[in-house]
Amino acid sequence: APFAFQENEIKLLTAEIERLKNFGCLGVSPSLEGLRDENAKLKYRLNFLKKSLQEERSKSVKSMININSCLQEIFGAAIQAAYPDLENPPLVVTPSQQPKFGDYQCNSAMGISQILLKTREQKVIPREIAEKIAKNIPANECIEKVEIAGPGFINVHLRKDFVSKQLSSLLINGVQPPAIGKRKKVVVDFSSPNIAKEMHVGHLRSTIIGESMCRLFEFAGYDVLRLNHLGDWGTQFGMLIAHLQDKFPDYLTVSPPIGDLQAFYKESKRRFDTEEEFKKRAYQCVVLLQSKNPDFIKAWNLICDVSRREFQKIYNCLDITIIERGESFYHEMMKDIVKEFEDKGFVQVDDGRKVVFVPGFPVPLTIMKSDGGYTYDTSDLAALKHRLCEEKGDILIYVVDSGQSVHFQTVFAAGQMIGWYDPKVTRVAHAAFGVVLGEDKKKFKTRSGDTVRLIDLLEEGLKRAMDKLKDKERDKVLTPEELKAAQTSVAFGCIKYADLSHNRLNDYVFSFDKMLDDRGNTAAYLLYAFTRIRAIARLANIDEQMLQKAAREEVLVLDHEKEWKLGKCILRFPEILQKILEDLLLHTLCDYLYELATTFTEFYDSCYCVEKDRQTGQIVKVNMWRLLLCEATATIMAKGFDILGIKPVQRM
Repeated sequence: APFAFQENEIKLLTAEIERLKNFGCLGVSPSLEGLRDENAKLKYRLNFLKKSLQEERSKSVKSMININSCLQEIFGAAIQAAYPDLENPPLVVTPSQQPKFGDYQCNSAMGISQILLKTREQKVIPREIAEKIAKNIPANECIEKVEIAGPGFINVHLRKDFVSKQLSSLLINGVQPPAIGKRKKVVVDFSSPNIAKEMHVGHLRSTIIGESMCRLFEFAGYDVLRLNHLGDWGTQFGMLIAHLQDKFPDYLTVSPPIGDLQAFYKESKRRFDTEEEFKKRAYQCVVLLQSKNPDFIKAWNLICDVSRREFQKIYNCLDITIIERGESFYHEMMKDIVKEFEDKGFVQVDDGRKVVFVPGFPVPLTIMKSDGGYTYDTSDLAALKHRLCEEKGDILIYVVDSGQSVHFQTVFAAGQMIGWYDPKVTRVAHAAFGVVLGEDKKKFKTRSGDTVRLIDLLEEGLKRAMDKLKDKERDKVLTPEELKAAQTSVAFGCIKYADLSHNRLNDYVFSFDKMLDDRGNTAAYLLYAFTRIRAIARLANIDEQMLQKAAREEVLVLDHEKEWKLGKCILRFPEILQKILEDLLLHTLCDYLYELATTFTEFYDSCYCVEKDRQTGQIVKVNMWRLLLCEATATIMAKGFDILGIKPVQRM
């Protein structure tokens, strides 16, 4: 049967045919062993590939199109045709900032002009280059026209039928991510509190940012492993176990009622610092724990379990999914790590310590202490190797504060030096973040100067959210269940959004007053805007089935400038996500959602979706294509909220 191949598919088929010409030297897969005839093999493989391509294409038909990427392909082809001898010419396509300059701009002409001058000593004005590029634009379905402006900007006007078609596809198929090709594995290390210490405000950022990154990669089609690198091993357990033995001598038979683990930790630390005999016993406990004595392993597990229960309360509140894989998991691997570095000649002995100097980094990694113990450096190297070599991670992301930047850069460089990975093939990134500040612009503390407990912060958020809802008299119009749902949505949504809406590289000021403000770029504003958008169709008595039917039958008219602006804004969603997959900066998504909400408000204020009789208030006319624009906006906002870990409600 005839099958029309696209250019990239033809390349795949051509490569496959070349391989099949040399089939003898490539070997025969089991599925082909019965096919002795060369042509039969070729036909079999091509049919199989054809079927795979058809499946891939049907998936991509449902996917949202990244318009920026499409335009880059189009202009890439135009530049290649106009300047075939130019290697790696600059390709710059961005959304236009003003409607009078079209919808997108290609600004490559200026860069090409510079390259021609430097490499060939040809002085060509950018405008001429822009005209040559414009003449070579291949036939495509998205560009209505291009105009050359100023010194050589190419202003791109999109076709209205193309935008309308993409919006209809979004409404029919839902928000489907663009295809990513091979399904890669992403390992994200985030949250990572310490056993026997309570989670505090410092853990908030890693937990929220890490969860959101995982959701984004999962939505984009990656295989994501979420890891909690707990501080669950080390010398501090010696003093905790020694204190446990003294305070609860029957701990092996009766579960000790440790209520406040933080107080328990402080008591054991005080004794460790002041009682010499206790200190000696604590060191003995560490040795017995590391030698896997069953009684000491039980004591260690008891302490870990108390912490786990406390951590889980936080994770339940914030809707966090994570797999525990603490330092103890890597303990058995550490001796092999030391041996591998020794065998390859990277280890030096410094005052009894075994250290590894990594070129370009002044401070070495200490992989074994003088007493034979291991360090954070050893466990982080073991974790890195396991994630690369055992988990087969294609992308590794460590969501840890900026203070650890040099440490992680050194560990990653050591991994490259010893040959565990090639940065051209495997991406290993430290997604660093700044600290949380109080409103006095100093590190966020309680009035007594203690670190703010995370559970206290979340409970305060719930209280303030309820106060805000009652101030707005929502308790008079919502059922108790709806009020509770709104309280949780606002409280935790606002805490998450306040963090994610700031560039993670910067410190940010924690302020309940600002995050609960329902004006400006806050979750409170966006959640309220979302419930209003969702209510428009409901109040017009249009249900989901009617919207789905309309999406299949109606053409989305985009004649009004505000309809056109909103339609284009909705379709920028895949571009935004692609940018974040590259730079891991989630505030871009928050900025986009705020822009989408404000663009929607402009549209709603200018374009009647539902027309009513001024006297009776009766619905006279429903402009269905505009209701579909409302639905498309809400669909994108809902997916954006989901990636940010925010749960909207239908009534607020």
